[in-house]
Parts: sequence; structure tokens; C-alpha cells
Amino acid sequence: MPSLPFRQRPGRCIPGLATLMLAAALGGCSVSDTGPINTVSPVPMRASTQFINDFGDDGALVVGVSFSGGGTRAAAFAYGVLRELDAAVIDEDPRERSVTDSIHMVSGTSGGAVTAAYFAQHGPDQFHDFRERFLVQDVEASMRTSVASPVNLLRAWSGGVNDRSSLADWMDRNLFDGATFSAFDYPDAPTVWLTASDVFNGVPFLFTHDTFAALCSDLNQLRIADAVAASAAVPVVFAPLDITADSPDCGYRRPAWLERALDDREAPVRLNAHARALDSYRRSDRLTTVRLLDGGLTDNLGVTGFALERASADTPHGPLTAEQAVRLQRLLFIVTDAGRQTLPEWGSRAQRPRLSELLPAVSQTTITSSVRKGFDALRLAAQQWQEDIIRFRCSLSEAQVIRHRGSLNGWNCRDVRITVELLSFHDFDTETQEALNRIPTRLSLPEDQVDLLIDAGRRAVRENAEIRETVAAIRRHAGVRRSPWPQQ
Repeated sequence: MPSLPFRQRPGRCIPGLATLMLAAALGGCSVSDTGPINTVSPVPMRASTQFINDFGDDGALVVGVSFSGGGTRAAAFAYGVLRELDAAVIDEDPRERSVTDSIHMVSGTSGGAVTAAYFAQHGPDQFHDFRERFLVQDVEASMRTSVASPVNLLRAWSGGVNDRSSLADWMDRNLFDGATFSAFDYPDAPTVWLTASDVFNGVPFLFTHDTFAALCSDLNQLRIADAVAASAAVPVVFAPLDITADSPDCGYRRPAWLERALDDREAPVRLNAHARALDSYRRSDRLTTVRLLDGGLTDNLGVTGFALERASADTPHGPLTAEQAVRLQRLLFIVTDAGRQTLPEWGSRAQRPRLSELLPAVSQTTITSSVRKGFDALRLAAQQWQEDIIRFRCSLSEAQVIRHRGSLNGWNCRDVRITVELLSFHDFDTETQEALNRIPTRLSLPEDQVDLLIDAGRRAVRENAEIRETVAAIRRHAGVRRSPWPQQ
């Protein structure tokens, strides 16, 4: 979760010497943009698909990526991971394909949501300009950052210094080109999960068709920039982004998985909480406005989307189709964690920590603990999923295998491996870790720090033994002989 510091930026709103009374009288230099970001609809909205897209290749490899929070530090580290995956060639016939061509699932929180959304929008062939369009831009120039401004103090007291007119509008103009979620509906598009936090229900808020169907709202009309800004809305620095839950009845009917999650006492706690949140959006006695803040408050790794898809699946192989499950050999889920691992200075002194030192430590402890729990839960779910898929595959008749796979050549029902890998700053030597941990959690960073993070992401992929082994196995399957990672 970002913790963006304010800084003095002259020429923004009124001078720092103005009094709070004058600021209150003036009401600021601009009108706050706090209206709801969703568009309600009188007709039922479609629910999310139960399965990920089929890319039309041999299906031997399926890749998912999830990018953590951490401002531009996290976005740059995630971009480096993508660039290195894009450099790894896994097939040459009928066309050259890299690992990024097999990314079927992409998710992100906060800073990582920026990279996730941009990759999902542009695909593996057109995401390479992300460094120039976002990472090295002075994004904070669009924000109110002065601690000396009385107007900013009043805005902070009122719920948040920056609203949609800052980060969201900047990204809409300069990064996402006015695109809405309909831009994710193209052939071979990966399933995308962007995560904010519903601070009323205390759960991750997923920008999915299931969520917006419960809100009687059309997700395809929502600006990508608004979803990403909600995911990165650090409390106080940003005002919550609002979703109206006060729409007229559109004929919404609960999907089967939601009914099961509400009624089954044995349903996973996370799935039940998500179902109760969606149910609250249709109950007039609960709330009229859903207020969204930084996704890192509830899921700093951005893995909730996949975890819920798996938990709500009504087949042993979902969210894979039966055909995808039969063709699968390797499923690789890569999670990045760009959290800083700095040790507080007060740990080596006898004097007790001051409040200004203790509060950040409490926040970091909470986030770090939730990251560990989230990753461990994801890895356990993946292990169980692998066992479920193997049982399903081994229960099929030869005729069914041929129908799904085309032939029995090389068929081994147990030849499936699902791996979850965490890439973080812990993967490097002490000197590199210290350099990365010194990079602050901001939305604007110097180019040398951006490039250090990109290089770290690339190195983390190259030096991960499980990723290398997965790439090698798929290359053997495809008969590719040349080196997977050319000289950089």
C-alpha cells in the first residue's frame, strides 16, 4: 500500500500563508470531483464469465501475474517482470511466441494495478512504451502535495486532499487514452482483476462484471483510469472514489455461486465475505454509496480475484474450461511484491519509538503480515487445484481425451504442474536489497530509480529457478532449441 508523502509545490491553489479561515471561506481553488464513477442501468447486466479466455495455442502453458501495491516502485518492478517474460521465447511454430503470449490472467493492486491495466489493455505486443508513458512521468504534478496549503489541510480533514480531477484524470488523458473497461473485451484478452477496498464492508472490491451486475451498473462504461485511481487511493492523500449503490431495481438475480456462498456454512470465509458485500449493494437498508480506497488495505498482493474465481468455481477445473484443463501441462502464477523491507532505526536504541515512528511501523507490520497470509493461502489453493485437475483428467475416457485434446499421443493424465512464485526484493543480494528499499513509495521517481527497479524485475525472473524450469519444459514440448533469454 503506498504511503505518499506530501511536499511543498509552489503555485498550487492559495499561498501557504493564507489562514484556514480564508481557505474555508474560499472553499479552495477548484471544485472537488466526488461524484460516483459508475453508470447505472435499468436492465440486467451480464455476469462475469466463469472461464478464462482460450488463446488458440496448444494450451500447454497458462500464466497468471499479480502485481502488488507500492506506487511507481511497484509499477516499475512489475513492468520489469513483464519485459523479461516477453523476452523468453517458448515457441516458434507457427509463429514466435514468448511467455507473455500465454498470460491468461492479470491482476493488480494500487501501483501494480497501473501496470496490470495497461498490459491488459494493450496486450503483449503493445505494452512496451509503459516506461515512457507512465514510469518516468511526473505524475505528482497533477496532484495537490503541499503540506503548507491550508486548503489541502481542509481537504484532508474533509476526507482526502486529491479527488478524481488529479490522478484519475491525468491517467485518463495521458495513459489510458479515455478507454473504458470495454477496451478489455478483445480477442485473446486476458482476464483482468483490479482491486480496490470497499471500506464499508471491509473487503476487497473487484472491478468485475459480477460486482457491477450487483450494482445494476455497466462495467463496460467505467473508465479504466477511475478503477486504477480507486485501487491507488491512499487514505488522506486521496478522497475515496464513490460507487452509487442506490440504483433502481434492474432485475438482478444472484448467480449460483453467490447463493451457495451465502447459504453454505462451510463456504470459504473470503468467498462468503465477498458474497455478503455484493448482497449489501442490492439491499436498500444497508448503504447507498460504496466508498473505495487503496486496494492495499485489504489485498496488497492483488490475488483476491483469482482466489475468488477458484473458490466460486462449480467444476474441479474452473476457471479453466474442460478442454484447457486437458491440454494443460504447466500453470505458472507469478506474484510480485515490491514492498519495502526497511528496518526501523529505533530497533537499535534504548529510547522508545516516537508516535511518528511507531505509526508507520504498525502499518507496515499489518501489511507484511497480510501479504504472507495471502500468498500462503494462494499457494495452498493452487496445490488443491492441481490435485482436482489431475483427478478430473484421470477420470476421463480415451474418447473424451481425444475430443478435448485431439489425440492420445503423449497423454499422461498426471502430467500437470501448478506453481505459484513470489518475486520480491528478498530475491537479491544485500547491497541490491538496500538500494531497492531506499526507493520511496511515490508516484513520481527519478529515471535512475525507475530503471533500477525495471532491471530488478527482469533479474528476478531470470534468476528464479522455478520460472526457468517451467520455460524449459514448455520449450522442450514445443521443440524450441535456441536460448530462451538472449543476451540483454
